Amino acid sequence: MSTAPLPANAGTVPGPHHVAIIMDGNGRWAKARGLPRVAGHRRGADAVRRIIRGAAELGIPVLTLFAFSTENWTRPQAEVSDLMGLLRHYLKHELDELARNGARLRVIGDRDRLASDIVRDIGEAEAKTRGNTRIDVNICINYGARDEILRATRSLARKAAAGEIAVDDIDEARFERELLTAGVPDPDLLIRTSGEQRISNFLLWQCAYAELVFVDTLWPDFEKGHLEEAVVEFRRRERRYGGVGS
Repeated sequence: MSTAPLPANAGTVPGPHHVAIIMDGNGRWAKARGLPRVAGHRRGADAVRRIIRGAAELGIPVLTLFAFSTENWTRPQAEVSDLMGLLRHYLKHELDELARNGARLRVIGDRDRLASDIVRDIGEAEAKTRGNTRIDVNICINYGARDEILRATRSLARKAAAGEIAVDDIDEARFERELLTAGVPDPDLLIRTSGEQRISNFLLWQCAYAELVFVDTLWPDFEKGHLEEAVVEFRRRERRYGGVGS
């Protein structure tokens, strides 16, 4: 594909500092080729590798990828098993690639429902990449934004009931410290592939002021050039945060 040129002031326009991506279209990619859905997921894993590398080359400090939602457990058991198998493979075999890209891995989501060996592999992968500083890569697994917000609310309610905090002390900063993304800056660009135009329970709190870019490309076909084009679109927009534009 042709890559859109970066604007002349790309070096001076800030951001995006954090790009979040809803990786959609693996199943449709496979169906269009008469292949089983797992083939689409495998090609999607290849796209993850490309985009981590591409984001690092573009100087994007934080990349967050939506890999498996809390709702995905309702998919056919065979597909869920295939996805968990791909996750196991990724955690064991992608560490060298992450290291080459200077990527620090963090998995965001509820780990209670994940198999014990996957939880162990996540911990080991996070520990082994902790010293990498070029790009932070967050992968959301068994993640749902509404569930995250409810958990944070319950946690604060328990602390208030126990007298550990005063209700009036609960502000945005205090609430954010209870979220699974605590310590991660909010995304300023959210991309969704495959032509769908919704955010599907992903980072609802964190994306309050994110610029949204929807692309028709299915995730297995998503390339660094598509990411660059989204960055170009981001830099064309005027971000007012509720204020008056120029």
